[in-house]
Amino acid sequence: MENLSRGQRLPLAGIAPDGRIDIGLSAAGLRLDFACFGLGADGKLLDESYMTFFNQPRTPCGGARLTSIPGDLTGFSIDTGLLPANIDQLAITASVDGDGTMAQLSGGYLRLLAGSEEKARFAFSGNDFAQERAIMLGNLYRKDGQWRFMAVGQGFNGGLDALVAHFGGAVAAPAPVATPAPARISLEKRIASTAPHLVSLVKHATVSLEKAGLADHRAKVALVLDISGSMGALYRKGLVQQFADRILALGCKFDDDGEIDVFLFGKHVHQPAPMSLANARTYIRDVVQAHPLEADTCYGKAMEAVRRFYFPDANGGERKSPLSAPVPVFVMFVTDGSTSDKALTEKQLRWASQEPIFWQFMGIGKGKKSKSKKLAAFAHSDFPFLEQLDDLSGRLIDNADFFSVESPDEHSDSGLYDLLMAEYPGWIKMAKQHRLLA
Repeated sequence: MENLSRGQRLPLAGIAPDGRIDIGLSAAGLRLDFACFGLGADGKLLDESYMTFFNQPRTPCGGARLTSIPGDLTGFSIDTGLLPANIDQLAITASVDGDGTMAQLSGGYLRLLAGSEEKARFAFSGNDFAQERAIMLGNLYRKDGQWRFMAVGQGFNGGLDALVAHFGGAVAAPAPVATPAPARISLEKRIASTAPHLVSLVKHATVSLEKAGLADHRAKVALVLDISGSMGALYRKGLVQQFADRILALGCKFDDDGEIDVFLFGKHVHQPAPMSLANARTYIRDVVQAHPLEADTCYGKAMEAVRRFYFPDANGGERKSPLSAPVPVFVMFVTDGSTSDKALTEKQLRWASQEPIFWQFMGIGKGKKSKSKKLAAFAHSDFPFLEQLDDLSGRLIDNADFFSVESPDEHSDSGLYDLLMAEYPGWIKMAKQHRLLA
């Protein structure tokens, strides 16, 4: 495997003679949107259909596709043999999703894979940038009839708009005048065409959110999944996949990018590519293949990783004063057993109470009925530590809720969404009162 420096070039034939290559992408400390631009010999976008990103996951020819690559946040599968002759370059880019600049990146990389084997890697970090909000990471280009790759690392202060303008400006104009309503219509069409099995789930989520007074609420959504060995049967039976679909549908209502962030935890913590409309059907199978079940269960490590990702300034550590953000983070935390790092878990929950993040814990298992005063109509298993977290002292505000089930599919779709919205609206009000939400 070759480590590339900025400006370094290499022939594609030397690593992928058949012209097929995967490009794995990852970044930490800042949420990025990745895109691939199909350019002509003049360096300009061929047309809008050759901008490949979450809202348009493949080119018309199929030569560039957004894909899920095990171990990476996301990636592109490239087949140069399918690209039309007037595509001379493929530019791989990243832009900041929301507020912030590239200087906040704690690290990231672009890697080239052939046959699942990593051939080359281009690493980058916030130290390479200042106020830039977008980067051209790499460029696949034709030279003398052969494809080559160049590590670029060029920043753009204006973000995605500056990138698109740089490549011809054909698709930049609509962005500033877009409104939430058209975005929602567009998302509904994308769900119907890309992930039709989610259509009914989104409708149930819509009804529950309207009942909770959150029809127009916006939030980031994270799904945190236990991958300890005891979860094996639930994964094999497809129950975790079904549950993840339900959370993705909720995420589609909260954030119109059509994806949710996913964290896996056992002894270690992993953050695979987000679950999206494009990869939803086989997502759980694919990530568990890439990250086999582990022997331990560590809530605290998982919570630390989530906090570090969304609020990198504290680096997962103690926060002594409230942090404000424009949108909150809703975390769906799923486990079937107790944790081996209880002290760290309690610290993480207390520290996170100073941040705009809500933790919805769900325990899976059989046991005695809980005596919880909340939602007595629902069955609760015996998870004493999670119940303690639900009432943990020393927090700025109550930032967690807990319920348990015997199986992830125990509740109907509408029943589950109602349950998830039991305490979240109240937390939103408290978060605004304590200026955690701008």
